[in-house]
Amino acid sequence: MNRTYEIMFIVRPDVEEGDLDKLIEGFSTNITSGGGEITAVEKMGRRRLAYTVRRFNDGFYVLLTVAAPGSLIGEIERRLRVSEPVIKFITVRMDEEEKRLAKVKALRDSRVKRSAQPIAPQSVPAPAPAVEAPSVSAAAETPAPAAPSASSEPAAKAAEPVAATA
Repeated sequence: MNRTYEIMFIVRPDVEEGDLDKLIEGFSTNITSGGGEITAVEKMGRRRLAYTVRRFNDGFYVLLTVAAPGSLIGEIERRLRVSEPVIKFITVRMDEEEKRLAKVKALRDSRVKRSAQPIAPQSVPAPAPAVEAPSVSAAAETPAPAAPSASSEPAAKAAEPVAATA
């Protein structure tokens, strides 16, 4: 049973481009002769490493996508370990990840998005009857209560009889 794997390896930065192609071709022939199939080969170019590996600060990154049985992947990893130009490698099984992503996508698709549903027109409430505000002319017609003025107070006191004190 063939499974899908991604094999990424880093090659020393002092390797020539022709030697890098020969190295990739050697791994490709090992995979195809062992019953595997190479889906994609991606040369990602020279990049800086996050930390020093075998006294190197950068290297050539290569990504192989492979469909092969597990026993063949074990052999490829062994060859990567003993290959002198390869300074680091990692193999990741992708078929389980693809199944998990397909399951999550199916779950998301099964849920109905609220934003995708049409918005039902809501009933607009009838406007409340307006209460008439008193108009400016009505306010002018009502007489204001008369406030006693300061000038009328002494006149009112003068009109009162003064009581005699005895």
